Amino acid sequence: MGRAGAGGRPVGLAEAGGGAAGARRTARSTRLDRALWRVLGDLGFFALRMPEADGGVGLGLPEAVLLFEEAGRALLPGPLIATHLAAGAVPGAATGETVVAAVDGGLVEWLGEADVVRGDTTGAVPLRSLDPLTPLHRVPAGRPAPDPVAILLTAAEQLGTAGRVCELAAQHARAREQFGRPVGAFQAVAHLCAGILVRAETARAAVYAAAVTADPADIAAARILADEAAVRGARDCLQVHGGMGFTWESEVHLHLKRAWVRTQRAGGVTESEEALAAALAAETA
Repeated sequence: MGRAGAGGRPVGLAEAGGGAAGARRTARSTRLDRALWRVLGDLGFFALRMPEADGGVGLGLPEAVLLFEEAGRALLPGPLIATHLAAGAVPGAATGETVVAAVDGGLVEWLGEADVVRGDTTGAVPLRSLDPLTPLHRVPAGRPAPDPVAILLTAAEQLGTAGRVCELAAQHARAREQFGRPVGAFQAVAHLCAGILVRAETARAAVYAAAVTADPADIAAARILADEAAVRGARDCLQVHGGMGFTWESEVHLHLKRAWVRTQRAGGVTESEEALAAALAAETA
C-alpha cells in the first residue's frame, strides 16, 4: 500500500484518475504515492537507460525523452528525474523502492518524502511552492554544475506540458460558445491557439534532435525553447479558458505552476542561454 494523503487517499494522478479530477485530488496533499512509484519502477521508468545486463531496459536518451514528455503531459508528481538519474548508483532507485531527491541550484524537490538525497541539504528551509504538487526546500549550499541529461529531461517534461495545454486550448475553443458560435471562431482566440501549437512543435523538433545528438549546445537550445513553449503555452491556454482555467475543475493552472517551477531546475534558462551563446561564439571565432 502506498502512503496516504489528506483524508487517507493515496496521491498520484494515475491513481486519482488523471485530468482535472485527479489534479484536484492530488493538489490537496504533498505526500508521494509509494505504490505508484513502485509501479513506475516495475515498468522500467527509472531503469530505462540502464544496461540489460544490470537489470535495466537497455534503451537510450531518445526513449527517455519520450517517456518524460508523457510524464510532463500527465503532471506526474515526484522527483522523477533525480530518481531516474540515480538508477544503478543508489540501491532501490531503479525498481522504485527508493525515492531519490537531489539538490538542484539551491532547491530540493520532495525533500520530505525522499529516502536518499544527493547533495548537501544542511540548513534546508521549506518554501511555499507555486506548484501544489511539488514541495520545495531551499538549501544554502553552492550551485553544482547541472547534468546535461537533467536539463534535457526537464525540457522533455516542459514539452509534455506544452503539448497538453495545446490540446486543452483547442478542445475548449471548439466546445465553448459565445454569441452563438465556438470561441475558436474568433480571430483573437484562434491566434492564441495557433501560437501555442507553433511554439510546442518548434520545441518538439529541438528536444527530439537534442536527444539524438546529446550535444550540449543542442540541449541548451532545446531547454530554452521548451521552457518558452510550456510557460507561454500554459498562460495562453489560461487566457483561452478565461476564469475557468484557474478553478479546480481545470488542470490548466496546474500546468502553468509546474512549468514555472521547472524553469528553476538544472541551472535555469539563463544558464542554458549562456551555454548556447558560448557555443555559437566558439563556432564563429
